Amino acid sequence: MVKPLTFKGDKPKKVKKRSAPYPASKPTTTKPTQDEVIEHESTAEDQSWVSADAPSDIVGPVIIVLPSDPPTCIASDANGKIFASEIENLIEGDPATAEPHDVRQVWVATKVAGTEGISFKGQHGKYLGCDNYGILSAASSAISHQESFVVIPSEVPGSFCLQTGGGDKETFVSVTEGKSSKAASGTVVEVRGDATSLSFETTMKIRMQARFKPRIKASKETKAKEKISRKELEEIVGRRLDDEEVRRLKRARKEGNFHEEVLDVRVRGKHDKFA
Repeated sequence: MVKPLTFKGDKPKKVKKRSAPYPASKPTTTKPTQDEVIEHESTAEDQSWVSADAPSDIVGPVIIVLPSDPPTCIASDANGKIFASEIENLIEGDPATAEPHDVRQVWVATKVAGTEGISFKGQHGKYLGCDNYGILSAASSAISHQESFVVIPSEVPGSFCLQTGGGDKETFVSVTEGKSSKAASGTVVEVRGDATSLSFETTMKIRMQARFKPRIKASKETKAKEKISRKELEEIVGRRLDDEEVRRLKRARKEGNFHEEVLDVRVRGKHDKFA
C-alpha cells in the first residue's frame, strides 16, 4: 500500500480509537514477530531521501534539484505552471542532502514503456512536459513524446541532464539566474527546456525515496533473509541447538547453503543420540 508523503517537522496525527462496547480483557504483552520488526524498520526507512546514482535508479517520488544559488527544485502549481521552488530542507546548504518540504516539489518518476524515457507526474496528476519552444508545463494528463525525458549522466558524479523530447532538435532542461528586486532572495530563477548544449546550467541532482532505490531495496531484502532467531532455527531442525550450531546455520543463510547445513545438523543430531 502506498503511504502518503510526510515532511520533516510534520506532527504525527493522533488516531481516534472507538470505545469498546464491553469491558476489555486484560491486555497481554506479546513479543513482536520477525516480520513485524522488519516492517517497522522498513516504515522508518520510508521517510529518508537519497541521491540517485544512475538513470536506472530513478523511480517513485523524486525531486529535481536545480544548479542555482540558493538551491531550488522544479515545482508546479495547480494550473500546471512550472517554477523554481527554493529548498528549505538542506544540511549545511548542500544540494546533495535536499528533501522536499512542499508536495508541489515532488514528482513521481515512471519508466516510459518501450523507450529510454522517464515521465514525471506532479501532485495534480499532470505530467511534466516541454513544448517545441522550450516552455515547461505540467498540464497534460497523458504521456506523449513531449512528456518523456531522457536522463543522461553528466560529467559531475551523481548528477544528470534531462534531455527533452518536445522539439526536433536535441535540447536540455536548464536554468538561468537573474537579479530581481521582487524576489525574496534578490535572485529570480527561470527553468526552460531549450538549451542546445550541456553545461553547468543543465546539470541537476535527482533525490528519491530510499525505499525505491534498487540497491537499498535489494540490501533490505537480503538483511530480512539473514534475520532468524534461535527459536526458529530449533523449530526447523527439530531439537535444541548449541551456540556453535546456531552460528553455523546463520552463516549458512548469508552464504546461500542453508538447507544443506540444516540437513547436516539434523544428521549429526541423530548420531549424537546413539553416541
